[in-house]
Amino acid sequence: MPQMAPMNWLILYILFSFIFMIFNFMNYYSFLITKKFYKKNFFKKNTLNWKW
Repeated sequence: MPQMAPMNWLILYILFSFIFMIFNFMNYYSFLITKKFYKKNFFKKNTLNWKW
């Protein structure tokens, strides 16, 4: 079996948790930005009248 670099399991856990949290923050803020952009342009795109 190949050996890992001499790192502690606690350091690996902290590292992967930090990367996971950064990924979630980026996803959350990118979703907020797209949501604000969608609210601005919602009335411009939805100009059709669906009443029959």
